[in-house]
Amino acid sequence: MASPGNLRGWQQRRVPRIFSLLNFAFPENIKLMPQSPGALLRQAVTQGTIQVPGAPNALTARLIEQLGFPAAYLSGAAVSAGVLALPDIGLMTLTELVQQTNYATRSVAIPVIVDADTGFGDALHVERTVFELERAGAAAIQLEDQQLPKRCGHLTGKTLVEVETMSTKIRAAVAARTDDDLVIVARTDARGVTDFDDAMARAKEYVAAGADWIFPEALTDRDEFARFADGIEVPLVANMTEFGKSPLLTVGELTGLGYAAILYPVTLLRVAMQAARSALTAIADKGTQASLIDVMQTREELYQLLQYDTFDQRDRENFQTQRSS
Repeated sequence: MASPGNLRGWQQRRVPRIFSLLNFAFPENIKLMPQSPGALLRQAVTQGTIQVPGAPNALTARLIEQLGFPAAYLSGAAVSAGVLALPDIGLMTLTELVQQTNYATRSVAIPVIVDADTGFGDALHVERTVFELERAGAAAIQLEDQQLPKRCGHLTGKTLVEVETMSTKIRAAVAARTDDDLVIVARTDARGVTDFDDAMARAKEYVAAGADWIFPEALTDRDEFARFADGIEVPLVANMTEFGKSPLLTVGELTGLGYAAILYPVTLLRVAMQAARSALTAIADKGTQASLIDVMQTREELYQLLQYDTFDQRDRENFQTQRSS
């Protein structure tokens, strides 16, 4: 293994500092990659439309990777709810987001797309946001054109910043990245505030400002998804969140329309919370969890996901070294 001093800048950021200082035996999916996370993500979408589930925590990101998905999404809504028990209205801080990004990127080798909301302020704040998230290993950073207080993209009550304000943020984000392959995703919420034409016009301005990908939020039907794809030439992101304003189109439909990536931001959190609710009800009603065993992840499955054997082997090796010294 190369020493930290011999690693390229982005590789140093990719390796958890405590592990590198201890010359730790890395789990199989924590490794030095020949490409940066952004380059891996860009390469993935050249091979076809990718499905990107939302990960409310690092262990879920590991499961996403284990099941073969090419990327994971750190959704602001899922992390804010799942980690902080707070609504998605801009209450999560940059420090908290960077910490969660670090947890996710050190646990998986697949690219992680990070939802940075409004960038935590004006253009200078966006610069720092990009610096911190890129250093934390983000493959892509998503910025949206809402004003504070922001709202979930499929709720009412949103307001927009001026086009030039958002364009300035995008230019700041592009200038702040040190890896040209880091993907800057510009999300426009205009469809749910003004109209489709404004969303399209804003998207074109954001592309001109340097956005690599465009994320049109809360489109209302398949025709709008198709029209957006016809009007924008850079890669597009589709949000297939449940209980929102957009129809739940299939990967086949969105591939046919030309979308690069499909997000499922809160799907896993919603399913997990409903399962937890059912389990708690069963425990309260029956006085035991015995009826739930068949629907549980087994101890072996959890340990495999955590790569427990790797850590156990390392611990045993350290113990043997200690005894022989």
